[in-house]
Amino acid sequence: MRDPLGGKGAGLAEMTSTGLPVPPGFTVSTDVCALFESGGGKVPQAVDRVASEVMKAAGVKVRYLTGTMIELPRGAIVAADLAKYSDFFSFGTNDLTQMTFGFSRDDSAKFLRAYRDQRILDRDPFASIDIDGVGRLVEMGATEGRRTRPSLKLGVCGEHGGDPASIQFFARVGLDYVSASPYRVPTARLAAAHAALRPSDDAAR
Repeated sequence: MRDPLGGKGAGLAEMTSTGLPVPPGFTVSTDVCALFESGGGKVPQAVDRVASEVMKAAGVKVRYLTGTMIELPRGAIVAADLAKYSDFFSFGTNDLTQMTFGFSRDDSAKFLRAYRDQRILDRDPFASIDIDGVGRLVEMGATEGRRTRPSLKLGVCGEHGGDPASIQFFARVGLDYVSASPYRVPTARLAAAHAALRPSDDAAR
């Protein structure tokens, strides 16, 4: 099951088999996008075939969508084209932050304190979204993607999905959902409720 769907897709199937509510979507590879383009804008039959095989093996039936994980700045920039192949975008903000700033999340603890002490940064960009840089890419990707496909579902997969200030920003730019580590889900749900009740144009600044 892990080979055709990857770790996250296999986890989705396992969660479904236990009765847990999960979003109906999984990402597909660049090869599938190429097949989509060459096939005249139709989802390759292999996707449906593999999905059927996996559901049969897991003993469940899942309504699924196919989408794109946007983890590189270029992905946000060419979002209008990617939306042709996608029912949803999931912005992988951990990697998108790394690629935008050009430094490793694993190594950042060695110098982020100095950056903050010298006011180069006012916060850890891996904990709370960098609105002026990474946030602008997310907003661009959301806007351009929905220009091509107005029904496009938009979300975030990353630690920012559990940060209240980041959630305020994501709500403002029109994202539909966030994904966060299990222990951060209660905080994320509360922050999402606040964002829905009191949207702020200056969120997280």
